[in-house]
Amino acid sequence: MRAPDHRELLAELTAAVADGRPVAVATIVETARSVPRHPGAKMLIYADGSTSGTIGGGEVEAFVRADAVEALESGNTRLVTYTLEDPSQGDPGICGGTMTIALEPYMSPDTVLVVGCGHVGRAVVDLAHWLGYRTVATDDRPDLVTEEALPHADVRFVGSLEETVEAHPVTSNTSVVVVTRSHGLDVELLPLLLGSPARYIGVMGSKRRWATTRAALVDAGIDPAAIDRVHVPIGLEIGAETVEEIAVSIMSEIIASGAAS
Repeated sequence: MRAPDHRELLAELTAAVADGRPVAVATIVETARSVPRHPGAKMLIYADGSTSGTIGGGEVEAFVRADAVEALESGNTRLVTYTLEDPSQGDPGICGGTMTIALEPYMSPDTVLVVGCGHVGRAVVDLAHWLGYRTVATDDRPDLVTEEALPHADVRFVGSLEETVEAHPVTSNTSVVVVTRSHGLDVELLPLLLGSPARYIGVMGSKRRWATTRAALVDAGIDPAAIDRVHVPIGLEIGAETVEEIAVSIMSEIIASGAAS
């Protein structure tokens, strides 16, 4: 299979960043003696270890893949030199040369995922957009997830939460706002969210509704410590009454949560 050229890799990188998928670019910047590829060769590495392109194949790519995933976890650019001489000493090859590779992580942007596109959900999307966040809005009701209803959503997705996060993964830079129409939906959605690396998870609802939801989650075997991640009632207590004021309270809590992390 033909390896993608630099233009194709750049297009793939741009698409990944737009979709909020963390990806690292590995670029050979210096070589010496015998090596499989030379300066300028590139490869993309995603958070799950999958790759696109090649910097030489073989064991060296396994080393680069592992180091790139670490770079994505730390968010820091790394410059790593690999010696390809003696596998018995842990080298990833026997070509006889060295390769210095720059690992540049492109992290997902700060994103607000709004689950439920009723009045409050729409107000949160509008305010999050104004504040500079990438906004993803999802609902299983197509009539609520339209460009007319959500002009400031960067992503509008109709379907289940599972389908949404498969297409637009939740990362450590994602804040999730759950403003659904029923506690039954919350019980269905929260196990998936609680297993994610989301920075913030907030759920709309009264204390009574949350008590019912929490009890159902515990009965389903969800660890109570994991459930404690949820911010509920959602938003800071500012005496909010209108949907716009509620959106302010929610985004204020998200900002405060990010500053504390």
